[in-house]
Amino acid sequence: MGFRAHILGAGAGGGLPQWNCGCENCTLARAGRIPSQTQSSLAVTANGQDWAILNASPDIRHQLNDCAALHPTGLREVPLRSVLVTNGDIDHVAGLLTLREMQSFTLFATAGIHEVLAQNPIFAALNPQVVTRQTVALGVPFRLAPGLWADLFPVPGKVPLYLEGDTVETDLVGEQTVGVHLSGGGGSAFYIPGCAMLNDDLRARLDGAPLVFFDGTLWQDDEMVRAGLGEKTGKRMGHISMSGPDGSIAAFAGLNVGRKVYVHMNNTNPVLNPASPERAEAEAAGWIIGQDGMEITP
Repeated sequence: MGFRAHILGAGAGGGLPQWNCGCENCTLARAGRIPSQTQSSLAVTANGQDWAILNASPDIRHQLNDCAALHPTGLREVPLRSVLVTNGDIDHVAGLLTLREMQSFTLFATAGIHEVLAQNPIFAALNPQVVTRQTVALGVPFRLAPGLWADLFPVPGKVPLYLEGDTVETDLVGEQTVGVHLSGGGGSAFYIPGCAMLNDDLRARLDGAPLVFFDGTLWQDDEMVRAGLGEKTGKRMGHISMSGPDGSIAAFAGLNVGRKVYVHMNNTNPVLNPASPERAEAEAAGWIIGQDGMEITP
């Protein structure tokens, strides 16, 4: 079968519709007029039989039910081999608690992210007798699943909201936010669901990539402020916007990337409406707007 990447969830924290939001997108999604989105997660395989999940969202139970390739193959046998988390955000780790049902898999993360999980005793529900926690270093490739390799690299970002102090740095480069280079089964892809900016190192790394899944949280930096739904800009939350001279569309314009897919999109983002001019603009720039259930192969 070879390399396959299956979007389990293309939404940011809260998904679409968000439970307490009455914005235009959420209202349209509740009415079935635009597609709903669950929260950020990607499943990958190199052989069609052994799968890894990148980021365990709070919606993971529904996501696994909706993905036939990840259904049980026996009484207590599943094709899931590992879970890799790219940061400690709630929308990327809360789903680990759903995977506590005495199921064997390996949990990969950097030392910094493992420390965050270890500090919260609730994650002890993942029985260490069946769930192996493995620390991975930046820049050292490791086997994520049979035939599938991963290499982590730092991405500008910030610590999770619940770890913020009085001073917040939104463009930290280290273990708190990482991207993933996936390879195996005749395919290769980059997964970067959270990113504050494209620095020179990241540009050089992505240039020539055949497939990139990238942070699409907001269309406009002050989008949530304009909508009356919050006081934080995208930059304050550690996310690059899509549009504008400092946005990801402009940043990727000079890079040789085969396919570019937006994931981790906030419920306010107008590109989630297939009829919006913003969606047309993004697609005209060569971007694919990720959708739950979308599967991409080389």
